[in-house]
Amino acid sequence: MKDSLRLQLQRLAMRLAELDAHLADPRLGQDIKRYRTVAREQAEAADLVQRLHRYERREADLAAARVMLSESASDPEIAEMAREEIAAAQADLARELAELQAALLPRDPDDARNAFVEIRAGAGGDESALFAGDLLRMYLRFFERCGWRTEVLSESASDLGGYKEVVLRVEGREVYGALKFESGGHRVQRVPATESQGRIHTSAATVVVMPEPDEATEITLNPADLRIDTFRASGAGGQHINKTDSAIRITHLPTGLVAECQDDRSQHRNKAKAMAVLQARLRDKERAQRDATEAATRKSLVGSGDRSDRIRTYNFPQGRFTDHRINLTLYKLGAIMEGDLGDVVQAMQAAQAQDQLAALEGAT
Repeated sequence: MKDSLRLQLQRLAMRLAELDAHLADPRLGQDIKRYRTVAREQAEAADLVQRLHRYERREADLAAARVMLSESASDPEIAEMAREEIAAAQADLARELAELQAALLPRDPDDARNAFVEIRAGAGGDESALFAGDLLRMYLRFFERCGWRTEVLSESASDLGGYKEVVLRVEGREVYGALKFESGGHRVQRVPATESQGRIHTSAATVVVMPEPDEATEITLNPADLRIDTFRASGAGGQHINKTDSAIRITHLPTGLVAECQDDRSQHRNKAKAMAVLQARLRDKERAQRDATEAATRKSLVGSGDRSDRIRTYNFPQGRFTDHRINLTLYKLGAIMEGDLGDVVQAMQAAQAQDQLAALEGAT
């Protein structure tokens, strides 16, 4: 273990003592929000300090085994036992160090949140709308595998059965942490259903994933900055929804951002859901602006973060799926389009962790 990393962990041990003292103060319980923040930090620090102590115990074991080996020149049996202990301790130390470093990696506080997923047809006309529909089906099957709950907030269907745009809310465990890497341009290469001569076409769709904000992080909106329109819902939803102007569209005038919801027969509930989507879009815009100033971090994994970046290619003639950010190529496109995204999500998360670890080592 590097001295700088050990020093960082020793400082964390001192911080743990401070947090324990804070939690023992009865006055802290009077502020529930503050108590939860301190308790969460204390739990994380306690876990890391416990890992450090376990690592130090194995270091002591290794040192003792080396002394035993040096003193057992005349006893081959004890020498062999010492060598076995040295090998076991070194393996344990390597594993403990890797786990310590992984536990120290910065965690995105939004990873545990639910998410809004937007899929929009891009270049390619009707074929891009059909591809957007295929992406929607792929994601819905993946969400089902994960046991997540999905709600369609708004949709604009195309004439051929695809979607010009669809917006979902996804609820479950660690949703945003798994889906955040889906944001970007998705390109498809295949023979469209509308192609009579069998030529391969290229079209695209755009996916945007945003964490659902909670009340504590919501942006305060000036009612004067909002234009709220009601309209008659179209598309799926049943006949009852089309008889009243229950759908809601909210426009944030300063930014031009728009959110709408039409899935509920209640205008009040549609307004609340549209407002939540608008909040998420505003936070996503702020987040993108912050990310644009952090060039080194953005370069490492997700390029510029621009929504128009081509992040994926789905090549149907070759059965090939490629993520261009981490040079991941899988020849199981059929399974992926059926929702088998587990390997892809894990590869993206592993690439992020590797990048963060390199940054951590560089900082220390």
